[in-house]
Amino acid sequence: MVSNELQAALDAAEAAADVIRAHYGRGIGVHVKSDNSPVTEADMLAEKVIRETLSARFPTFGFYGEESGRHHMDAEAVWIVDPIDGTKCFVRDTPFFSTQIALWRGGRAVLGVSSAPVYGELAWAEEGAGAFMNGRPIRVSAITELSAATVSFGNVKAIARSEAWAGMRELFERAYSTRGYGDFVHYHLLARGALDAVIESDLSIYDMAALAVIVREAGGAFTDLEGGALSLDTHTVLASNGSPLHGELRELIGRQCR
Repeated sequence: MVSNELQAALDAAEAAADVIRAHYGRGIGVHVKSDNSPVTEADMLAEKVIRETLSARFPTFGFYGEESGRHHMDAEAVWIVDPIDGTKCFVRDTPFFSTQIALWRGGRAVLGVSSAPVYGELAWAEEGAGAFMNGRPIRVSAITELSAATVSFGNVKAIARSEAWAGMRELFERAYSTRGYGDFVHYHLLARGALDAVIESDLSIYDMAALAVIVREAGGAFTDLEGGALSLDTHTVLASNGSPLHGELRELIGRQCR
């Protein structure tokens, strides 16, 4: 059984998936936003249908969407939405993009849906109820040593410009394997036990909030690079299968990253 809130998020993700499938691979126009990131008609339409679906069920909740911005952020709960996380992949006909929907309440994300309609994965979680992918329960790995761990990296521009890069170099040397899956892909792999940690910078809360709930409910840990809890202003991620690996990774890079 899922809550009414989670069901609304799942239904909104499916509505967005219909929009996304209709536009994918059609060579639609791309506009560049002020932050130099791309946006398409599919992004706008997907966010519109998500907001309509969620607002119809929970009209008093706030809404924070990548394309439409912040609305009623002082509400008891706020939906946090990225209609197409990975638009750069979407416009190049590469299926590594997803719809991210989270519910933020009491200073934390309490449910999350990560829908990758072309890739073929749908993950969801609600606080205290476990994590699922394509209808099946998922769980993080049991790897405890960095020397046996696979670590994936996404956006790391801010880390590369900081003193923390020295710690990253040591991590590259000590990890069993390093990869760069990026976007939703490495978080889904982490949550189902196929890799052991993810490190990223240069993100926004709508890129990570839903995935944080999924990883946590799968038994993992999800913090910023300094080990702090997520906030609406968080821009970095250290996600892992939990202790003791999380602490070891944090010691290597977190203290120096600002």
